[in-house]
Amino acid sequence: MKISLSRRLFGSLTAAALLLPIPTMAEPIQVTDVLGRTVELPDQPERILLGFYFEDTFAVGGPDVYDRVVGISREAWEGWRNLQWQAYVEAVPRIAEIADVGEVDAGSFSLEAAIATQPDVAIFAAWQYGVLGEAIDRMEDAGIPVVILDYNAQEVDKHVASTLALGAILGEEERAKELADAYAAAYADTIARVAASDSKPRVYVELGRKGAEETDNSYSGTMWGKLVDSAGGENIANGQIERWGALSPEYVLAQNPEVVFLAGSGWLSRDKAVILGPGVDASLTHERMQPYTDRPGWDQVAAIESGEVHGLYHGGARTLYDFAFFQYIAKQLHPEQFEDVDPQANLDAFFADYMPVKFSGTYMTQLP
Repeated sequence: MKISLSRRLFGSLTAAALLLPIPTMAEPIQVTDVLGRTVELPDQPERILLGFYFEDTFAVGGPDVYDRVVGISREAWEGWRNLQWQAYVEAVPRIAEIADVGEVDAGSFSLEAAIATQPDVAIFAAWQYGVLGEAIDRMEDAGIPVVILDYNAQEVDKHVASTLALGAILGEEERAKELADAYAAAYADTIARVAASDSKPRVYVELGRKGAEETDNSYSGTMWGKLVDSAGGENIANGQIERWGALSPEYVLAQNPEVVFLAGSGWLSRDKAVILGPGVDASLTHERMQPYTDRPGWDQVAAIESGEVHGLYHGGARTLYDFAFFQYIAKQLHPEQFEDVDPQANLDAFFADYMPVKFSGTYMTQLP
C-alpha cells in the first residue's frame, strides 16, 4: 500500500510543528478504544479525522457533529455507499466540503493529507488500523491521538466499546450509553427468541452487485453470514468459502435453500445490481431481484417456491442499527418467535431518534 509521505517530508512537518505556538488546552481526557488501548486526547476535540463509521458518528454525536470533522476517507462513503452519501450531503451540505485523505483499502490514503488537516484526534476502523501499520505510528509521533473502533466484528461487546469511545470523544457519554444499552438489549432479545425455536432453515445469501447473470459473493462467518449463524439459520456457505466468495450455481441448487437473502446497495454504474438504500422505491428493488428467481433451476428451489426471497441493505450489516437486520433475518427464519417484533418499525425509530435524516427508502424487503 502506498502511503504518500516520505521520511524527509515527515521530518520537515514535525520540525515545523515544533515552531508553532502551543495553544492553551483544556484538561486532557483518556479514552479506551476497542483494542483496549488507552488514548489521551483533548477534552471534546474540535478537529476530528474520521476514516470510517460515518453514520455511527452521526448517531452518537448528533446532527451537528460534522462541524467538527476536518478530514474523511471520502471514497469509503461516497464511492461505496453513494445513495447514503447523497442523502447525508443533502441534509448536511458541509460534508461535501470536508478534506479527503484518501481511502485505505484502495491504497490511496495520504498520510501527509491526514496530518495537514491538523486533527485533535484521528478515528479509524480496526480493519484500517491493521492496514495502515507504520502510518499510525507516524501520526502518533506527530502528536495526533489515534482511536480505533470496530463495528465490523459484529460482536456486541465491540459495538458497545466503540459506541462508548465515540461518546467520550464527542462529549456525548449519556447518548452513547443509551445507544449501547439499547443495542445490547435488542441483540440479547433476538438471541433469546432464536434459542426458543427448534427450526434451522437452510439459507443462501448472495451479494446482488453484479446482477443475476453472474454469481457474486456469499458470506461465511462474517457480515451477513455471521448474522445468519446467530439467527439460527443453516448457512450453506459454511465450509465452502472463507469469509466471502462465490458459491457454484450447482452447489446452491443441490443445497436447495429454504430462504434466500440478496444484499443490495446504491452502487454507481451497475444497471443490473440489486438496489437498496436511502430514497429507493421498493418497486425498483423488486425489479432487480426478480431475475435471480429466473436463473436456471431456481424454479425448483424451496425458497422460490415458498416466496422466501428477501433483500437487505448491504450498508447496514456493520452499524449501530444492524440489530434491525438481525431481527429481520431471525424473523424470516423463526416467524412464530417474532410475531410481535417489527424490524422496519425499529429501524424507523432509530432514524427518528438519532439520525439527521428522516428514514426513507428500502432497507429490507420481501420479493412479492
